[in-house]
Amino acid sequence: MYTLAIISQKGGTGKTTLAINLAVASERAGKPALVVDLDPQASAKAWHDHRTEKTPIVISAQASRLPEVLKTAEDNGAALVILDTAPHSESSALAAARAADFILIPCRPGILDIRAITTSIDLAQLAKKPAVAVLNAIPPQGNLADEAGEALKSLGLQVSPARITQRAAFVHSLTSSSGVIEYDPDGKASDEIRQLHKWAILQVNTSTRKHAKKEEAVA
Repeated sequence: MYTLAIISQKGGTGKTTLAINLAVASERAGKPALVVDLDPQASAKAWHDHRTEKTPIVISAQASRLPEVLKTAEDNGAALVILDTAPHSESSALAAARAADFILIPCRPGILDIRAITTSIDLAQLAKKPAVAVLNAIPPQGNLADEAGEALKSLGLQVSPARITQRAAFVHSLTSSSGVIEYDPDGKASDEIRQLHKWAILQVNTSTRKHAKKEEAVA
């Protein structure tokens, strides 16, 4: 089982949208997924409550219960657990980062978002877990994403090659309590989510293998 934390101390970066769409992508790939909603607003849980499909499973939990939640998830066959964290809550985000195998930090390609990302970088470093920025809600036209990517790299943060463009399909799918892959399977938004899911799982797999080799060397 892999655990992926999505953290950002700035609100409005699209954490929940990424969490539920990556979970749907995992389910469609045949890998059972669980979203743990750590945000008191419980947006991910509300999305799930209005669905007709039972999967992916979404539960609300407190950060202090994460070890128990993850153990239960693994015992029940979850292949991927995604931790959807709250903004402006360093303690919750840090707990999620420590519990995760890998961290995604969504960032809109704007100067205020880039300046605010340093807090999330600090949390990832404090947790000693690998973290990657994901450019999210990118304007369909222009080179703003490339400029933002260079700015993030200058902060010492790796940037995912899989980017998410601002598309109406994300809004419509959330309204209908579905993922974009369910709402518009052949659309560009679905392609981007599939690419991000595939890339993220590869990174988690590589990261966990490296960690396992280090533990074997120490032993």
